[in-house]
Amino acid sequence: MADWTAKPFAVTCGDPAGIGPEIIGKSWKLRRSSRLQPFFIVGNIEDFRNIGDLPVQQIDEPNQALDIFEKALPVFNIHTSDAAIPGEPSLDGAQCALHALEIACGLTRSGDAGAIVTAPVSKSQLYKVGFRYPGQTEFVSERCGIARENAVMMLAGPSLRVVPMTTHIALKEVPNRLTRELIIAHAKTARKAMIRNFAILDPRIAVAGLNPHAGEDGNLGDEERTIMQPAIDILRAEGMTITDPLPADTLFHEDARAKYDVVLCPYHDQALVPLKTLHFFDGINMTLGLPIVRTSPDHGTAFGIAGQNIADPRSMIAALQMAATAVSNRQKYDI
Repeated sequence: MADWTAKPFAVTCGDPAGIGPEIIGKSWKLRRSSRLQPFFIVGNIEDFRNIGDLPVQQIDEPNQALDIFEKALPVFNIHTSDAAIPGEPSLDGAQCALHALEIACGLTRSGDAGAIVTAPVSKSQLYKVGFRYPGQTEFVSERCGIARENAVMMLAGPSLRVVPMTTHIALKEVPNRLTRELIIAHAKTARKAMIRNFAILDPRIAVAGLNPHAGEDGNLGDEERTIMQPAIDILRAEGMTITDPLPADTLFHEDARAKYDVVLCPYHDQALVPLKTLHFFDGINMTLGLPIVRTSPDHGTAFGIAGQNIADPRSMIAALQMAATAVSNRQKYDI
């Protein structure tokens, strides 16, 4: 297996009119206190020359970042244009973001980069330049040879990890999408990820019910009994440590969180509301089930505050740290 820890991480620029360049630059400035693994930017070097007193240096190949990282932010320049105007997204910036994502995926898949960390993008801008994916998660998954429907998103912070089993769909569609097969697939992917990325060898998986009070024995909905429980019984028979469907309103307090390592949630907001309540500034997004490590800050482009030097870099720092943890653990526990 390749020695991934010897490779710098590829960090995409994201939409250059957003806060991506700022939080990347601030993360680099905190590289020592945050104990960050060397990384390099894939993007337009001009977008990083505009950030205060940030020293930047162009590189021609990823490995050069290892020697440069301590004295300057290494940039793998893939786009030639003037710097983007903060807060003013453009088609040129969207092209840069998409090109950076494509190249960073390729560098990580080839082993030239140890992991990919993606800065925030504007999907509405990307759609204008031909992007046809629900998000970066599905793009990266497909580039790795994983069907987009098998892309599993996990949101994580210091005290909570959540996996939404359905993501960007209307709430009314969730019951029809929540099948036994979907639950089994997400549970198996989550279990494997806990072992590979976090060195938790017997992961404890909790499952949130779909309905209030987990259906109240079928009186408030029967999806827990007819769909979720049969899937859980199959998984438990295969040796997985997994709960029955639990009421979501009592699943996220401190004592409850101590009893599981990751929780599967039937729909998007059921997972993201508690995660962002607890870890708004240091939560991250990780794509599970990939042959590579991919993480991202769990926030958007924040065009409204771009260029004002007030963006908080903690989520980007956490994404870089989580990537390093996962890469290191995969060397020991890859399955």
